[in-house]
Amino acid sequence: MKIGTPKEIFEGENRVAMTPESAQQLQKLGHECVIESGAGARAGFADSAYEAAGVEVVQNAAALWKVADVVAKVRPPSEEEVKRLSNGQTLISFFNPAGNTELMEAAANKGASVIAMDMVPRISRAQKMDALSSMANIAGYRAVIEAGNNFGRFFTGQITAAGKVPPAKVLVVGAGVAGLAAIGTSTSLGAITYAFDVRPEVAEQVESMGAEFVYLDFEEEQQDGSASGGYASVSSPEFREAQLAKFRELAPEMDIVITTALIPNREAPELWTEDMVKAMKPGSVIVDLAAEKGGNCKLTVPDQKIVTDNGVTIIGYTDFPSRMAAQASTLYATNIRHMMTDLTPEKDGVIKHDMEDDVIRGSTITHAKEVTFPPPPPKVAAIAAAPKKQAPRELTAEEKKAAELAAFKAATKSQVILLAVGAAVMLLIGAYAPASFMQHFIVFALACFVGFQVIWNVSHALHTPLMAVTNAISGIVIIGALLQIGSGNLLVVLLSLISVFIASINVVGGFLVTRRMLAMFQKS
Repeated sequence: MKIGTPKEIFEGENRVAMTPESAQQLQKLGHECVIESGAGARAGFADSAYEAAGVEVVQNAAALWKVADVVAKVRPPSEEEVKRLSNGQTLISFFNPAGNTELMEAAANKGASVIAMDMVPRISRAQKMDALSSMANIAGYRAVIEAGNNFGRFFTGQITAAGKVPPAKVLVVGAGVAGLAAIGTSTSLGAITYAFDVRPEVAEQVESMGAEFVYLDFEEEQQDGSASGGYASVSSPEFREAQLAKFRELAPEMDIVITTALIPNREAPELWTEDMVKAMKPGSVIVDLAAEKGGNCKLTVPDQKIVTDNGVTIIGYTDFPSRMAAQASTLYATNIRHMMTDLTPEKDGVIKHDMEDDVIRGSTITHAKEVTFPPPPPKVAAIAAAPKKQAPRELTAEEKKAAELAAFKAATKSQVILLAVGAAVMLLIGAYAPASFMQHFIVFALACFVGFQVIWNVSHALHTPLMAVTNAISGIVIIGALLQIGSGNLLVVLLSLISVFIASINVVGGFLVTRRMLAMFQKS
């Protein structure tokens, strides 16, 4: 079948759904590739690069829609593009089905199958096709770059001859894919980064990236903002008030605020109110990644950058991935290619639209002249939210002292029991064993006890430096074995020789390892 990609007609859209590299991979599935002339130019992919990859270049969109069995694009189709669909044709693109019901019904009436890349279910097998995450990752990164471009200072703190420069303070609201990308970029640039999310299970991820998770003083039982599939859900009014109160507390301290909070099939929640903006310092920057869905900030204007009366810059761009068109196109084209791999299981160039497959069924919004949106829940469970973890509570001085006392008592009790058992065994053996045996047995028992205590109580990080100590112990073994060689007992002599051999290996090996370790710390 022929897979075609037209030029994006949406104003300012620079991405393309097929790259020369992805076209080569699609051809390995048995498909032919077609692209409209100039479709990849704004992303840095020339027609000549496509031709070199074996892609047929057609001169206009009408010709492409006519010859392609599968049309792959980025933005949702326009009314004109839906009219170009034909019976049996497949369209793969972002679609926003909840907000484009008329176009969806028109596509169904045409007999076309439409796969919405923004409807890929969040199950483990579908992660390679998750275009929303791919684009959100780029948006989060780009948001920090845009903030830095409009922020009048360094992100990292510096001490220079001209004076001390404090680090910027960045707050990321929402720790999904975009939020985590923003956190990673912000911390990499040296800013003091804070992050908030209604899902408590992401706190560990945030802290592992070097940011500080903002906890709420909220005691409502079972409050958890997690929803199925790892998305955030609607919070209770009480939780929302506690959340806003915390943001009002943080607003005067923050230099940059990046909001990424979205709830599926809903308008973006308002989290940064007008009074919070007024409380921020002049020169501060707000980047609202939810601008396309209404914005998390009250004053956000979609697709615009504004400066408030108190000098706060609010960025409401809705095309962050398009501003990094080459990278975004590469990732999106890879998502499309993985979707085509699932649609072509035999790699014979024939599409099998399996509506029993969780990924294909979940992504398909029209098929066989029917609207199939919304999809049923996937048979395979979505990526589940981790169980809610309570933040560890700091122990008081009295509680710490009580815990240490309890641990001491438990250790003392264990040692007393061991000593009592050992003493009973020694008495039992002493009652029947000869005196010569007891002398050797006592030395053996003490050596085992002392050796165990010495080794067991040493930190694992110090086991390699402990080679010097084991060398000394091995030396004692060698001396003891040499003394026993002249005993005249053949078995004792044989065991002594074996002991000398094994201990010598340990001594030589220990010295070699120790020497290599010391060489690592010597100055060249």
